[in-house]
Amino acid sequence: MYKRIAALAAALLPFAALAAPTVEMQTSMGKMVIELDSEKAPKTVQNFVQYVNEGFYNGTIFHRVIPGFMIQGGGFTPAMEQKSAPRKVENEAKNGLKNDRWTIAMARTADPHSASSQFFINHQDNGALNSPGSDGWGYTVFGKLTQGMDVADKIAKVPTGNRAMHQNVPVEPVIIQSVKVISEKK
Repeated sequence: MYKRIAALAAALLPFAALAAPTVEMQTSMGKMVIELDSEKAPKTVQNFVQYVNEGFYNGTIFHRVIPGFMIQGGGFTPAMEQKSAPRKVENEAKNGLKNDRWTIAMARTADPHSASSQFFINHQDNGALNSPGSDGWGYTVFGKLTQGMDVADKIAKVPTGNRAMHQNVPVEPVIIQSVKVISEKK
């Protein structure tokens, strides 16, 4: 009986290991480490990790930077060309996680279920982004920075301007060089 339980536990271990992955985001301004919360935002974390594992974020930029609010990335190249992000994820903003300083959340349009690849790191507590928002939803928080808060601060301080129809774009691109899963909590 114990052998069967041990075999079952061993078989399920890879799934349990994905409970709270940690990712490393190397940017042109330094490294940030983000612990994801797949218990409270399972669909969002699964979507984000899939983009990470596909290398989708490598070479994208932080394209919207507003100090004292947030830094947004994960969808544009340094030439401000929007990458095609084929998957959308259901809004999980009612998960109890708050848009507090250093949390990571999904960016979206006015459609609450339109989040795909773009994310933002809250540079302050942003209670107005929590669920329920004015549309009855909010912005899904799915993790938090555990290292690199100084890097997020540096990014938030870069000079910005307008580029085509986009505002608050860093004058010099802040490049997301790579994002990879570095550990998985068990």
